[in-house]
Amino acid sequence: MSDLISDDELVDTFAHLGVARDSAAHFRARLERRLVIDRCEECGRYQHPPQPICPSCWSTNMTPTEITGNGTIHLLILLHQGPPAPGVDYDTPYPVATVELDEQPGLRFTATVVGSDNDDIAIGKRVGLAWIDRARVPTPAFRLAEAAS
Repeated sequence: MSDLISDDELVDTFAHLGVARDSAAHFRARLERRLVIDRCEECGRYQHPPQPICPSCWSTNMTPTEITGNGTIHLLILLHQGPPAPGVDYDTPYPVATVELDEQPGLRFTATVVGSDNDDIAIGKRVGLAWIDRARVPTPAFRLAEAAS
């Protein structure tokens, strides 16, 4: 599907997120419900958000690489208010978690946690990748590991 969409259509589809040259592959992968993070082909370090140069070895050989999306909640906030967003209801505090991904220590990705009561979501809990639709496009989210079983 993502190979069939033009660059202009990609920019229009994700206009609210600001597609750029360095992030286009990431948004194309989202259309296939795949989460990709840049990985340096020289030193193997993952880098998020996408950058054209590896911050470790300064190589420009960065490749969007699919990851599992499994990890551990590193930071958790419950939003009681915020700007209007498709699919977000602040009547119940909206969970947003920064997850340290299994692929590399210190590699983190931030998204909402779905499928669990807020009381069950906590720092240190294991999560896996989940997908939700926001503004008619696939959006990465996390689901507690025990909720996925």
